[in-house]
Amino acid sequence: MASGARGDQTRAEVIDIEHMTADHWALLDSADAILLGAPTYMGSTAARYGVFLEEAGERWMDLGWKDKLAGGFTVATFPSGDKLATLQRFSIFAAQMGMIWVGPVDIGAPVFPEREGVNADGGWLGLMATSARSRRGAVREGDLETAAQFGARVAGIAQRLRGSDS
Repeated sequence: MASGARGDQTRAEVIDIEHMTADHWALLDSADAILLGAPTYMGSTAARYGVFLEEAGERWMDLGWKDKLAGGFTVATFPSGDKLATLQRFSIFAAQMGMIWVGPVDIGAPVFPEREGVNADGGWLGLMATSARSRRGAVREGDLETAAQFGARVAGIAQRLRGSDS
């Protein structure tokens, strides 16, 4: 996803929420867009991600993330894997923070057979990926393409909004 978001005028960073620093919080506070992501485990995000959301929630009172773009992504072992519950958690958090939610728009197979693997889980609230269960990669190839396209979509919207502020 970060590879799709990176462009000439776009900076994309991946932050490990288990090792947050003051610099990481400053980076999030200054970002135009924040994509929330975590594996789906036992029907939701892992416990540590809940701690991150609570820490980020400190910005709620002063609307520190108001009008930032937001989106979400998750991965699970099974094609369903209750990924929707994770994305709902992210989107509700973003709504509470006053953020503007963006979902993917990529239509793959079976609608467009030539796009086999793109948005294979049919996720529209956010990016859903499925574990590849192979040594080649952590997720399916089509999910990587969907992630790059989703990152590019969010970056493009952020760039348009920045342009309208000028």
